[in-house]
Amino acid sequence: MKLYLSSYFFGNNVQDLVSLMEPKSRVAIIMNAGDTYGDEKRPIYLAKEVEKFKSLGHEAEELDLRDYFGRQHDIVAKLKQYNMVWIMGGNSFVLRRAMLQSGADKIITKLVKANELIYAGFSAGSVVATPSLHGIELVDDPNSIPEGYSSEIIWDGLGLVDYSIAPHYKSDHPESEAVDAVVAYFESHHMPYRTIADGEAIVVNES
Repeated sequence: MKLYLSSYFFGNNVQDLVSLMEPKSRVAIIMNAGDTYGDEKRPIYLAKEVEKFKSLGHEAEELDLRDYFGRQHDIVAKLKQYNMVWIMGGNSFVLRRAMLQSGADKIITKLVKANELIYAGFSAGSVVATPSLHGIELVDDPNSIPEGYSSEIIWDGLGLVDYSIAPHYKSDHPESEAVDAVVAYFESHHMPYRTIADGEAIVVNES
C-alpha cells in the first residue's frame, strides 16, 4: 500500500511523492472537496495541478466524481486507468459524500490495498483516508450540501490508516487555530491521531 497524505498541496518534499510513482504515471485529480465553493476557480486550480505533475514527467487530468453519481459501476473501469489519485483539499464531508455517491470509496480502497493504485492527497484528501471524520466537524461544516449531493453526513472514513489526521497544524493557514480544537477533540475522545503541518506529509510505502 502506497499513501502520500499531505497537509497542503505537495508539501516541501515532493521527492517523497515521486518516490512512490512509476515513470510516466497517469494521475486522476479529484477536486470534489471544493464543490462546496462552486466551480468558478476550479479550472485555475486544475491547470496548476496538471502542470505540476507534467513537470515531474506524469500525465494528470480531472476525475469529477459528480459525473458518476448513480453510475457506480462505471467508475470501476475508469479508476483502473490510473496509477494514482491526487485528492485535493476543501470540505472533508463533501468529499466523503462524493466518494460514496460515485462508488469511488469502495473501489479506491480496494485498489489501494491491492497495491494497484497510489492514494495521495492533501487536507481533506488526507482526512478521509482515516477511520473516522469525527472531530473534523470543528473545522469543516458537515452540513454543507452542494447541488446534487445527499444530505446524509458520513462519519466513516476509508480506513487506509488506523489513526485520525489533523492537517494545517501550527501552520500559517486560516484553519490552523480551529485545528487545535480538533486535536483537543481527538485527545479527549482517546482517538489515535497524527498532526501534520503545512509542508509535511505522511508517507506509507509498503509492498
